[in-house]
Amino acid sequence: KVKPQLEEKEGKTFDVFTAVEFKTQVVAGTNYFIKVHVGNDEFMHLRVFRSLPHESKPLSLHSYQSSKTKRDELAFF
Repeated sequence: KVKPQLEEKEGKTFDVFTAVEFKTQVVAGTNYFIKVHVGNDEFMHLRVFRSLPHESKPLSLHSYQSSKTKRDELAFF
């Protein structure tokens, strides 16, 4: 659900978009930190926010880090 949001921010499309690892952080909702393979040896780290159920808001791409590798540790940011 956040792929189109990332493609819009980056100004390009991703043929490959596969989550390979994730971590969560509970706040007033949930932050998901997701390592995504976007093709070749390229990875991105995404921070996706899911609001509390009663707010009925869609998932949102809060921020991201590009130019990551498979070995880069997925950390909160």
